[in-house]
Amino acid sequence: MKVGIIGCGAAGLMAAAFCKGEVTVIERNEKAGKKLYITGKGRCNLTNNCALYEFFPNIIHGDKFMISTLTAFPPPALMEFMGENGLRLKTERGCRVFPVSDKSSDVIKALVYAAEKNNAKILLNTKVLCVTKYENTFTVKTDRGDLEFDKVIVATGGLSYPTTGSTGDGYEIARSFGHKIVQPVPALSAILLRDDVKPLEGLSLKNVKATIKADGKAYSEFGEMLFTANGVSGPIILTLSSRVNRLNVGKGQLIIDFKPALSPETLDERLMSDFGEMRNKDLSNILTTLLPKAVIPYVLEQSGVPGTVKGNSITRNQRFALGYTVKNLTFSPTGLDDIKRAVITSGGVDIKEIDPKTMESKLVKGLYFAGEILDVDALTGGYNLQCAFAMGRSAGIAAGSEQ
Repeated sequence: MKVGIIGCGAAGLMAAAFCKGEVTVIERNEKAGKKLYITGKGRCNLTNNCALYEFFPNIIHGDKFMISTLTAFPPPALMEFMGENGLRLKTERGCRVFPVSDKSSDVIKALVYAAEKNNAKILLNTKVLCVTKYENTFTVKTDRGDLEFDKVIVATGGLSYPTTGSTGDGYEIARSFGHKIVQPVPALSAILLRDDVKPLEGLSLKNVKATIKADGKAYSEFGEMLFTANGVSGPIILTLSSRVNRLNVGKGQLIIDFKPALSPETLDERLMSDFGEMRNKDLSNILTTLLPKAVIPYVLEQSGVPGTVKGNSITRNQRFALGYTVKNLTFSPTGLDDIKRAVITSGGVDIKEIDPKTMESKLVKGLYFAGEILDVDALTGGYNLQCAFAMGRSAGIAAGSEQ
């Protein structure tokens, strides 16, 4: 059985480690795992060691599709596999699993070792131009000559970070065999704003609630975020971007609650107390006890209350307007950041056309897809890589069988 694997990332290397037969991995880059190398800021959060019932809610698209393959290869199985191939692991906050060395290169070394131990051959600096099938043979045309295989696994990734080789080539291979491509969009991405937030650049917020409303739907997250020169980013924004990336965000709203732990009534009591204690100060100065200084001009503008009004002169209606704005500061998104800068790609090969147990195409016998090329994406925390590893394993086992 001759099996060709296109792509030497997480899914491709895992497929190579489990695929029996004469296996060749074809990689356009000069080294294996180029995107893995930058994952997790170079530390590589390779899985999340939580129970599967906690894992699946973190898969945004494709959770049902992933049931079979994740059940067959859950996080503990991946961790055991890595240990068997020389990688020592540690579990940090939120059940996030990293190499003890904090070096993504060690994850890549373990995967390459496992693939080569399985007698897989890795061809670097080899670009695939197209794939065709005649009768029972696949021909993979590359810039270094043609290769023939009995089966082919496509694990070329999505469109995020194209400098790592994720250029969308796999979509064209899929289309050439009649597969539908769900429109690729950014996931785990910054959100750009129409408002001028340059004065807020670098401002980090903790314990806030961000809500995005679009297309009649609303999604909220609580935690940390930060402002960039032209938008917002940070943990809760990345999560929100994955939840709303298929909505018309450009016609929606981003609403920030700076005091989610306080009810409107409790916040009003806090404001009355502050205004009483600092009755002779300007409102713009009083609010520094409640909000980051850089945010105050935005709150004042949206509330319609002058910053020069004294604490002892603020009316009841002005106080209510301020309280409402503190819990509902509103911005206008233009959309998500460019997909090239997104952590991962959402969209890809339609999973309705893929067997969830084997990753084999339902349209073309002997053709398999695994990893980010498929329309499966999850939140941060190691969930995406665990999905890619599990899909790669399933594809490798199936492609290596004689059936």
